[in-house]
Amino acid sequence: MIKKFIDKLLGKPSLAKVVKAVKPVKSAAPAKAAKDAPAAKLGQTPLGKRIEVPVAQHGIDPSLLDERAVRVVQTLADAGFEAYIVGGAVRDLLLGMRPKDFDVATDATPEQVKGLFRRAFIIGRRFRIVHVVYGRGREHEVIEVSTFRALLGGEGAEQVAGNEKTSKEELAGKSHVVDAAGRVLRDNVWGPQIEDAARRDFTVNALYYDPQRQLVVDYHGGLADAKKRVLRMIGDPESRYREDPVRIVRAVRFAAKLGFELEPKTRAPVKAMAELLANVPASRLFDEMIKLLQTGHSLASLAELRKQGLGHGVFPVLDAMLDENGEMVDADGVRGKFLRMAFEDTDLRVAEGRGVSANFMLACMLWFEVLGRWTANRDAGESVIPALQQAIDTVFDARIGDISGRGKLASEMREIWMMQPRFERRTGSGVYTLIDQPRYRAGFDFLRLRADAGEIDAALADWWEDFALGTDDEREALLEDAREADKQQRRSSPKVHQLPRKAGAKAEGEGAGAGGQAPVQEAGLEDAEAGPAKKRRRRRRPDAKAADTAGPAD
Repeated sequence: MIKKFIDKLLGKPSLAKVVKAVKPVKSAAPAKAAKDAPAAKLGQTPLGKRIEVPVAQHGIDPSLLDERAVRVVQTLADAGFEAYIVGGAVRDLLLGMRPKDFDVATDATPEQVKGLFRRAFIIGRRFRIVHVVYGRGREHEVIEVSTFRALLGGEGAEQVAGNEKTSKEELAGKSHVVDAAGRVLRDNVWGPQIEDAARRDFTVNALYYDPQRQLVVDYHGGLADAKKRVLRMIGDPESRYREDPVRIVRAVRFAAKLGFELEPKTRAPVKAMAELLANVPASRLFDEMIKLLQTGHSLASLAELRKQGLGHGVFPVLDAMLDENGEMVDADGVRGKFLRMAFEDTDLRVAEGRGVSANFMLACMLWFEVLGRWTANRDAGESVIPALQQAIDTVFDARIGDISGRGKLASEMREIWMMQPRFERRTGSGVYTLIDQPRYRAGFDFLRLRADAGEIDAALADWWEDFALGTDDEREALLEDAREADKQQRRSSPKVHQLPRKAGAKAEGEGAGAGGQAPVQEAGLEDAEAGPAKKRRRRRRPDAKAADTAGPAD
């Protein structure tokens, strides 16, 4: 208020006038050239024709709108810019669904958008966009604002031989660059809305909604395709997949999530173009896989991958659980049941609006590969804990690789896995240490899933569930029962003198059950007992202490 008064006193123009005055800063020359060029010079991508569809025809329910997204549109419009809710949000609104995310498209440049909002941040290099942030902490919301982009053909772009990592110096300061295969590495040339619509991938994602006038702007028949539940690529599908191979994965995700069919021309080159995904940065491809499995339609997504011939060889993590035909390994056995239950639970949580944890889902997907290596390491003579640690490292490196956020992801998955042998031990102070661990719930849910799938005895999961929910007296009774069961087991086992194990020899009583696990009686777990009970001083093991330092599962 004071700032406005001082500006008025000094004769300074308002922010809206300042922003409007600098509006021509955008790359007008390249945009004009693209607008005047024929479609043949623009990768055979048609510009389309603007059609304004009134509320009587599109039927969007305003109550499904996000008030903050509407506020962003209003702020931009008040500053003299065009602004619309765009893309998947409009598609979902047309289908009567409440969108999870709202994006806004405008003719304001990123710098101009940033100047209009108190908390706004320009991000990205390949596509520069603005995140307008409302709220704080876990309740915060981000409205993504992008600038209308020009439709430029590959022949108008600079070309580099490498990729994002190997050609950083060549990419610096450039706005439109492709690699040797035609994949777009930089696309930051601004243009009019008609060109912005043409450069979007599918017709149902090239729709713009003005919440003030309640108008849908359609350039490529997206409204009709949404009603017919058809996914159609704008322009030549092969050229568009070459520009950005991730569109192949997006096609699968939208088809599974929305129940749409890929239009024949859109579907035809998918399998042949899939090899281009090898050029996509591992982190981006990994993120797309997570989106694919967390839409609330994970099993449908796997089926769609298989349908399009992408069930194997695209995502290393999926290759750990799918065979060469894209079918689930051991589909009718314990492993298949475990994975189906994990995906069904994820889909249910999404449907109920609850959070889903990528690390828990990934831990489920890779568990049986970890389990197999763990068993092999123990059979080779390793103790329980070192054998599991080695198995985790090997599988994680092979299936996850070098991706952004690897450290946090690895620690969270490792905690879930490392808790599993600790659940076998139900006596001593370690029981309370484990149950007080912040990530205990994730570890127990994993144990419960293993039990429900038949990999381990359900009585173990039942015991921990009763202990977690029990009173002090009930817990003491459960511990006494566990101690008695442990004594009975030791009495029934023949007494033998333990000798050092030779490499490759399996310890007596360490037979692998359905899940490849045995009662844990080896050194390396806290309070482990071997031989006759002796009076000794208790101490906390370092591995147990380290496992207590992680955050909640989700």
